Amino acid sequence: MAVYAIGDLQGCLDPLKRLLDRIRFDPAGDRLWFTGDLVNRGPASLATLRFVRELGDCATTVLGNHDMHLLAIAWAENRPPKKKDTLTEILEAPDRPELLEWLRRQPLLHHDAELDFTMVHAGLPPQWDIEDARQAAGELEAVLRGDRFVDFLRQMYGDQPDRWRPGLQGVERLRFIINALTRLRYLRPDGSMEFANKGPVSRAGQELVPWFTFPGRRSAGRRIVFGHWSTLGDLEHDGVSGIDTGCVWGGRLTALQLDAGTRHCVECGPGLRPKE
Repeated sequence: MAVYAIGDLQGCLDPLKRLLDRIRFDPAGDRLWFTGDLVNRGPASLATLRFVRELGDCATTVLGNHDMHLLAIAWAENRPPKKKDTLTEILEAPDRPELLEWLRRQPLLHHDAELDFTMVHAGLPPQWDIEDARQAAGELEAVLRGDRFVDFLRQMYGDQPDRWRPGLQGVERLRFIINALTRLRYLRPDGSMEFANKGPVSRAGQELVPWFTFPGRRSAGRRIVFGHWSTLGDLEHDGVSGIDTGCVWGGRLTALQLDAGTRHCVECGPGLRPKE
């Protein structure tokens, strides 16, 4: 059995199918991990969401910020679609209820003790070790799967609080958790999260630190795979593997074989995104 982690799809189904052919994916024995952002910005969000759901038990996905954006548009009346969204076909699909119910029950973090790998969409704040992260993700997963999840979606957006405190409570605690797991890229020197800069590390300046290089990070040395940050390209640092290689932007779609450490990719080419 092989286990592959695959970077952000964002509605790019054809490259995914070509990648699965390249790795000779066998659903009878192999397993797929998806780093989140299954949908949005690409040309086939509905078909991609259906495809991953139909993979059943051989696939695991964590929620990304675009997935959360879809849930907020669908259920939170105060969150309108953005101009660049490609989510209308999902919102108008006859199987919309089943797809969205399935999506909101997906985890925010996946940990495999046997492989000794943890998957998140974006990153981990430096104050958390893996057990802290698992506990925090579990708190939010319980809310998203519960009866009052719409209340959270209505209050989810915002950049504060930007630094972890164990005493955080209520919506502030949940907002920090969702931002860390689905939006984090850079940290300030005091360990607080900064969300405005989405570019490559070479252009960030000395005042910002990528979350995976932050001094004293409590999850250091643990094997973590993540997506979300397409301007990083292929990344390997201290057990951390970044695998969002910008398929929706005309880059590549990458699969990391977790049990072997090998990378496989297909070129996505220009023109995947609909014309604006």
